[in-house]
Amino acid sequence: MSRPAPAPAAIVSPEELFDVVCGAASQNPAQVQQSTTRLKELLEVPGAYDILHEIAATKTVALQVRQQAIIQFKNAATGHWRSRKLLSPENKARIRDRCLTFLDETDDIISECNTLVVAKIARQDYPVSWPGLMSHLIGAINTSIEGRATGTVPNATLILRRSLEVLNAVLKEYAAYKMLTGVKTMGQLVQDLWQPLQAHYARLASSLPSLTPASLSQPSTVEDLLLAHLTFKSLSRLTFWAYHRYTCCKDYKELEPWVTEFFQNCVVQLQAVSELRINLVSALGATPSDPVTQRALELLTRHVRIFGKLFRRMQRDNTAHFVTLPMCGDVVLYYWSKVVQATTGAPEQIADSSLVLFPVRFLVQGMALFRDSLAQWAPKKKDGSTNDRVLSKEFVEDAVKILVTRFIPLNPSDLEGWMEDPEEWVNSEEKENDQWEYEIRPCAERVLMTLASQYPQYVRPLIELTFNQVVSQNSMDLPAIIQKEALYCAVGRCAIRLKESIPFEQWLDTALVAEAQVTNHDYAIVKRRIAWLLGKLVSDECLSANNPKLWQVLVHLLQDRGPGSDAVVRLTAAIAIRECVDSLKFDADVFAPFLPAVVSSLVQLTAEADTLESKRRITDSLNTVIERAEARIVPLMGVVAESIPQLWTAAAEDWLFKACLLGTVTKLVESAKEHANSLSALIVPLVRECFSSPAQVHLDEDAFALWQAALRNTSTIDGMNGAPGLVELVPLIIHQLSTNLDVLGTIVHIVESYLLLDAPRILQLSALDLLRAFTAAMKEAMGTNVKQMSTALCLLFQIAPSGLWGEALHVSGLFAYIVHGLEEDKLPVLVLTEYIYVLARVAVADRQLFQQLVSATAASQNTKEELVWEPILNQWWNRFNDISEPRLRKLSAMGIANLVATGRPEVLDRLSIEICNLWIDVFGEIKEAQESANNDPSLTLYWDRPFEQTYTDAEGTLEYERRKAVFENDPVRTTRLTLYVGERLREAEAACGGAAELQTRYLAKAEPLLLKQIWDALNGTLP
Repeated sequence: MSRPAPAPAAIVSPEELFDVVCGAASQNPAQVQQSTTRLKELLEVPGAYDILHEIAATKTVALQVRQQAIIQFKNAATGHWRSRKLLSPENKARIRDRCLTFLDETDDIISECNTLVVAKIARQDYPVSWPGLMSHLIGAINTSIEGRATGTVPNATLILRRSLEVLNAVLKEYAAYKMLTGVKTMGQLVQDLWQPLQAHYARLASSLPSLTPASLSQPSTVEDLLLAHLTFKSLSRLTFWAYHRYTCCKDYKELEPWVTEFFQNCVVQLQAVSELRINLVSALGATPSDPVTQRALELLTRHVRIFGKLFRRMQRDNTAHFVTLPMCGDVVLYYWSKVVQATTGAPEQIADSSLVLFPVRFLVQGMALFRDSLAQWAPKKKDGSTNDRVLSKEFVEDAVKILVTRFIPLNPSDLEGWMEDPEEWVNSEEKENDQWEYEIRPCAERVLMTLASQYPQYVRPLIELTFNQVVSQNSMDLPAIIQKEALYCAVGRCAIRLKESIPFEQWLDTALVAEAQVTNHDYAIVKRRIAWLLGKLVSDECLSANNPKLWQVLVHLLQDRGPGSDAVVRLTAAIAIRECVDSLKFDADVFAPFLPAVVSSLVQLTAEADTLESKRRITDSLNTVIERAEARIVPLMGVVAESIPQLWTAAAEDWLFKACLLGTVTKLVESAKEHANSLSALIVPLVRECFSSPAQVHLDEDAFALWQAALRNTSTIDGMNGAPGLVELVPLIIHQLSTNLDVLGTIVHIVESYLLLDAPRILQLSALDLLRAFTAAMKEAMGTNVKQMSTALCLLFQIAPSGLWGEALHVSGLFAYIVHGLEEDKLPVLVLTEYIYVLARVAVADRQLFQQLVSATAASQNTKEELVWEPILNQWWNRFNDISEPRLRKLSAMGIANLVATGRPEVLDRLSIEICNLWIDVFGEIKEAQESANNDPSLTLYWDRPFEQTYTDAEGTLEYERRKAVFENDPVRTTRLTLYVGERLREAEAACGGAAELQTRYLAKAEPLLLKQIWDALNGTLP
């Protein structure tokens, strides 16, 4: 019979694809949506991307259609470039060739998309499938530069710009390559390109020295600056890649001479271009209004900054090598000289703008370079030897004065931001650790800290002297207040270096307490810094958190709503309280008198905060206070709990804040412990809501943590005074157990907590649902989770009467599922062994029930009972040697002993060999451990370790005591195995008609020595 012919491959109609792209580019929303949907379908057809790219490249097509085509191609095609189904080799070749036709593209959007497309394709295809890419680009660059100089190529500037942009994008892709093939390709690119690019940059930048204020308004100047900048961007990528390779990766050493020489050239060029820019801006005077001049200054500023970016990347990559580069010290000190120069002019000359004399980002680059280079001028080298190249005392002192008087003080824009949006201002200040390399004030603070670290002999006396002069002054004019705030900032930043010079405790007692009470409106600036300072001093261990004056000041700043205070002060005080409370030597008893005021104020502040980020910060502080207060929080539980519902509702879908609120309730429960029973009325609705859509995706982890904490710290699952109780969440945890595999371990722990609290009640309510959930979870779970569920089931079978779970164990299918797993013998050994533990617990709890379960399973499967017994007993013996924990080996021995007592022939048939060997092994282990302990009392009986060594998760909670009671009363631990086995054997004798019958039918085949050992053990004479 012949095979049916394959269906013909789908073919894209160029006309339809063109119409669809036109529709997607239209202004009609309905047509856009319809066309976008159809376009996605068409792009799944082979050859569609080639046609789409051709539409983008056809310059007679409408611009908006071309833009739509190239955007769609960029977004989709690069991700499918390896697909042979959608892109044949011929398609790819045409697309690669067509990409290079965009080098004279006039539209910036189309050109930018093409640049990204070329870079992504080149990463995969160059040099193997696209060997001519670089030669084409370099050829276009060379031709354009010559044509631009001679005027023979009309659009030479455009082609040169586009070619340089594409080249830079390709180099960016390959510079990030970590695989050896990509590194090799990039290495070849560096060797091939650095000379021509350096020559081109020299040629393009040759016009820079001749720039004048008048020439800045000429379009040709903008073109020259842009082309020189783009060329240097590619050069800087090559330079940094080579620097990284030979300094960090220890290869490409042959590039080191070029990098060293190029670095020196960059230092010279930076100084020349920087001075040129400063002179031009000074000559222009007022901010230029001409857009061409503005564009020229923007490009010139960016060009100055790209040198700094290169220097910073090299410095961060390998600081030790960076400081050895020729002229490194010169360039760092040049940058610092510009920082110093910036302080001599008007404040408005420093701004985050390309049009001012000293752009902020340029100064920050200079400060960062200076900061990270200070180690090279430290008086002592790392090896302890004296350094010949050090900064003078005058230089260091001047640097500190400049930082503290000009860059660290709040400026008018800071104060304006404070007044306009206090909460956002505090939030941005708290993010300073992430932004210090981008903003001038945080950067200046880091420079000061480094100076204090490298030159403490100069910095410490200077700050101490200034501190003594300023601290006693009570001037209330704004400049004095701002300068005092800057000094307090400097003291906080250098606190560790100043702890021997400034008596912080005395300062707190004599000055800060009084300053916190000042009612001058402007003094809020200092008060906010005092709050920050106290938190910093405590976290740096320069001030004790157990000083009542500290809490007096912070509580006042937190509560004060009179003149001289505002939201910034209160929010900063809230953050400082968290830092103080969270310190290592915090004494909650000292803090206790201030606790009610702190808690009520934090709750009020949370409600008043406008931004959710501020609410989160305050809540974090409240959570820390609750945690460290421990049981002292009990009288204040109502204050906190009553605020939660309103805050929760107002948070809407701010999941991060809701997570903080869940954390608050969790901390409250953990601190209040047994006193937290009344919180179930709050906990139950919160947990329920967290597992509704869409909250579950965001809050389930925090909700589980709260749920677990509530169960571990309560004494009842019922609510108080008719309020909802934790028992109402039982159906929810059962549902989670059967469906949520992602956090199955956490769910099982919560189920265990319920069982420990009131297993009979839980089983009376939902035994069948619970065991069905266990069955569903076991079918899908990994081995680790199966172990956790096995432990939970063993706990259940140990502490609850079998009458409450026996029938459900069968009806749920759990017993049959376990037997089936044992019979197949395909599961991991860990899982099979866990199944034996579960069955052993059932057998120890109720052997008659075990027989009924076997019978019911056989009936439900329409098979003989012996066929059910067989896999159980096979695995019981086979898995015994896989059990490493002595307690569980004893459990196995007790379980099989109880099955022996049933008199079932399927069990007794294995008595003479398997079961007796199993018992004698366990007897011997226990005997050996007892003798070792008697000979050396310091030894711990490894088969009977104390509870404290076996479980630590819930330590300090009520559940810990419940678990300990279960552990202490476990029959496996309390029962003497030899007596237990002896009793079960006597019951087996009775079940099968007497000792003679047992001997004749089941023990006759046993080895005499083995039987003697068994009887000796049972009689207490085991040698």
